[in-house]
Amino acid sequence: MWRSQIFTLYPEIFPGPLDKGLYGKALEKKLWDMKVVNIRDTAIDKHKTVDDTPYGGGSGMLLKADVLANSLDQNKIDGERIFYLSPRGKKFDQNFALELSKEKSISLICGHFEGVDERVLTTRKIEEISIGDYVLSGGEAAAFVVLDSILRLLPGVLGNEKSIEDESFQSGLLEYPQYTKPQIWEKKSVPEVLLSGDHNKIKNWRLSQSEAITRDRRPDLWQKYKNN
Repeated sequence: MWRSQIFTLYPEIFPGPLDKGLYGKALEKKLWDMKVVNIRDTAIDKHKTVDDTPYGGGSGMLLKADVLANSLDQNKIDGERIFYLSPRGKKFDQNFALELSKEKSISLICGHFEGVDERVLTTRKIEEISIGDYVLSGGEAAAFVVLDSILRLLPGVLGNEKSIEDESFQSGLLEYPQYTKPQIWEKKSVPEVLLSGDHNKIKNWRLSQSEAITRDRRPDLWQKYKNN
């Protein structure tokens, strides 16, 4: 079973959408599991304070090192990789999702305010991970993105493992256009090659479409694909 731990100030948010559909069924079948930890539970004062002002001045508040460290230490799993969801972290992509899907368990820290005390990141060997070049109000939304992309890669979760093979990024290219019934809709027909029954022609058409879309929409991916 693949396991995850979520450290958050808002535990009621989880598992949220991950308890629905295929992921919900996989959760019931114990193909994966989620433990949600309320960081505030380890605050040491009567007000359950989790943040304070930064040394040196500046706007905003920081998540306190002692509170977060206590929360992590009380839920430590030997060998588990811990990630703090942060704009300055390593970019999360499909290859990273595949890498993490092969771990036994991971922990995700959902930050708030202006971040966390740097000392807890270094002393607990926490890796930073980013889902994109923008700022969110908290890490919970990013945690859902990371988990969603990992869970679908776990054996047995999607049911049809072959459906993953042709997806965007799996080959380094964006996915080709897809069509279904009706054959003609609003006077627009499905491309003839998809009706031909010639699997080799269909394969070549799909590849050419993927290449054209990637070249047009993501020059960075196209360059990387051409260099491999």
